[in-house]
Amino acid sequence: MFLSLSAVSASALDRRVRIINNTSFTIVRFYGSNKGSDSWEEDILGSDVLGPNSSVTINFDDGTGYCKFDFKAVFNDGDVLIKKNINICKIGSFTYN
Repeated sequence: MFLSLSAVSASALDRRVRIINNTSFTIVRFYGSNKGSDSWEEDILGSDVLGPNSSVTINFDDGTGYCKFDFKAVFNDGDVLIKKNINICKIGSFTYN
């Protein structure tokens, strides 16, 4: 008997996501933490920013195998937007409007 498995393991999934800023404000800090983390970790943008109508591709592969992440964007006007349970293994882009 021959059995074929076509399922892709979680560790083999693409975790690159294009973050799109379609707002009129600059994202000055951006965090992406897997669902197993208790903190936001470090600012992914570092010394960079993500201006209005701009995008950046981020590889969220942190070696844990998680597909669900929480995102936190801090804007230059002081607003903070948190989006939870983003399945980065199933999306290619995420847009802030």
